[in-house]
Amino acid sequence: MSGVLTANNANFDEMVVKAERPVLVDFWAEWCGPCKVLGPVLEEIATEMGDKVTIVKVNVDENGELAQHYGIRGIPTMIFFNSGEAAKTLVGVQPKNEIVKSLEELL
Repeated sequence: MSGVLTANNANFDEMVVKAERPVLVDFWAEWCGPCKVLGPVLEEIATEMGDKVTIVKVNVDENGELAQHYGIRGIPTMIFFNSGEAAKTLVGVQPKNEIVKSLEELL
């Protein structure tokens, strides 16, 4: 599977918590400039690693309950999930190699 998927309050558990492989969740918003910078990087990673990991985006404006549940204070925030548990968090725009390294640690 390749490409970045969209998760929301309704499908988050199915897409992330119950996932059988590592999931990177990008908490973002339409008005967030740094989020827009990060988007194409995540698309690239999804294309390159999509057979091993899943990358999903959660719009914090539309899914405030999820953002609150995971303590999102600033965006973009990426939470890396493994076996349904949050394993690592990166805040702000990160270099592609740092994101890939964090994903590879979960494989």
